[in-house]
This record gives sequence, C-alpha cells and structure tokens, in this order.
Amino acid sequence: MTHANLTIFHPAVFVLVGIPGLEAYHVWLSIPLCLMYITAVLGNSILIMVIITEHNLHEPVYCFLSMLAITDILLSTTTVPKALAIFWLHAYDIAFDACVTQVFFVHVMFMGESAILLAMAFDRFVAICAPLHYTTVLTWPIVGRIALAIVTRSFCIIFPVIFLLKRLPFCQTNIIPHSYCEHIGVARLACADITINIWYGFSVPIVTVILDVILIAVSYSLILRAVFRLPSQHAQQKALSTCGSHLCVILMFYVPSFFTLLTHRFGHNFPQHVHILLANLYVVVPPMLNPIVYGVKTKQIRAGVAHWFFDIKAWCCASFLS
Repeated sequence: MTHANLTIFHPAVFVLVGIPGLEAYHVWLSIPLCLMYITAVLGNSILIMVIITEHNLHEPVYCFLSMLAITDILLSTTTVPKALAIFWLHAYDIAFDACVTQVFFVHVMFMGESAILLAMAFDRFVAICAPLHYTTVLTWPIVGRIALAIVTRSFCIIFPVIFLLKRLPFCQTNIIPHSYCEHIGVARLACADITINIWYGFSVPIVTVILDVILIAVSYSLILRAVFRLPSQHAQQKALSTCGSHLCVILMFYVPSFFTLLTHRFGHNFPQHVHILLANLYVVVPPMLNPIVYGVKTKQIRAGVAHWFFDIKAWCCASFLS
C-alpha cells in the first residue's frame, strides 16, 4: 500500500520558475546566457575537432582535454536550453522523469569533470617529474583504463540519487524555484524525511571532490618542487607554462563549484535569486572559458586551430572556384 501511495504522489510534472525575483529580467538575462552557451559549444567543438584532426595532438594530455571539452558541452547542454526555453517560451513544465534525468546528468558531469582534472594533473606530474618514463607510464591502454574509470566512478556515485528521489512522495508543491533540476532542490519538495538525501547528496560528492582536490594539490606541489630544481630559468618557465592553463581551468571549476555548494547548503541568508543566478553561470562560464584558456596558453592548440581554419578556408575557396 505504501509503495502504491508513493507512486501516486509522484507529480506528473514539476514547474521550473527560472530565477525567482528576477522574472521581469528573464529576457535580458537570457541574451548573455545564450551567447555564452553558443560560445561554449562552438569553442569546445572546435577544440575537439582540432585534437582529432591534428596528428601532433594525439597525446594523452590532449585526449584528457578532449574529454574535458565533451563534458563541458554535455554539462551546459543539459541545463542551458531548458533555461532559455523558460526565459523565452515560458516553458516552465518538466516531466518528473525528465527532471530526475537532468539531475543525474548535471551531477555526473560535475563528478566527471573533477576526475578529468585529476587525470590531467597526473599527466602533468608524469611529464615533468618523470619525463623519461612518460611514454611507458601513460600508454594508450592506460589512458583508456583511466577514461573508463572516470566514467564508471561518476556513474556509480550519482546513480543512487535516482532511487533516492524516486522513493520520495511529493504531496505538497511541485514548484521548483530554479531554472533546472538539482538533487537537493527537488528533494526539498517531498513530504517525507530527506535526511538520507541531504547526507548522501552533499557528503559523498563533496568528499570525492575534496579527495580529487587533495590529490591535485599533492601533484602540483611535487611538480613545483621538480620545476624549481631545474638548472636553467628558461627550463623552469617552459615547465610552468605547460601547467598554467591547467591551473587556470582548475581554479575556474573548483572555486565557483564549492561556493555554489556551500551557499546552497549553509547560506540560508544568501539571496535566493543570486544563488540561482550563480548556479546558471557556473554551468556555462567555465565551459565557455576552458577552450579559450587552452587556446591562448597552449602553442600547439593555437597552431592546430590556425591550421584547421586555414584548411577550411582553402576548401571553401576551392569549392567556390570550382
């Protein structure tokens, strides 16, 4: 009987209201959000295509970078189109199963990106601290196993969230004060005890991500120690330049993500519309900036992008003349 009641209490749809308190500005807010989303998708798509087509970029570090670009596209595409539909078309409704699916993919992409950044830190550690063993340590079979481990870890950590949400009865409101579905925001609408949702939703992902941060910090402390032991200043600058873009991406990912998580959990006096606005920016700003940072700071990628566009230009000219 209880199971039947829980099934009945699942709402057919949830109502996403966008950014509460800023409804009058939804159209104006949608313009920069749309431009950032287009930039993120195009930038990461170009980065992926350049890495695939340029043979000199067929190295483990660029394989991890292409995984990061794919994750960024999926993260922003999981959330931003629905937000734009709310802002432009007033498409507030989202089916219960679609909402749970969005929760799953948002959190899986978050966990996956953290694991990819850890893999990239390990790659830089091997390249700088043990350069003679780089090709033997990071072989393509090893890179494949790392990629599989990233996907498996992210899936296994977040998959229980689906059952934690589906077990809850929703007999109160079905209005979500957000522009996309996320675990705790949906769970708080339930008319049952959500203690396990809160503890699992915050503790397990945060502990996992904190472990990633600690391992990344250890890797870079060892990298810096190795760099400053290099004999020449030119060698030090060259080694540091290879890590600069990765450090920028790490900061752009972890600083806003921890800020968003902590304000959502403990910032009860934090304005709700500011929190939701930052949550929307978090899923689109790092994906937009990542390819720009790597394009500016990595000479091989800059050369690859220039060569790729030159080939496209030559093909277009040849097609026009023919």
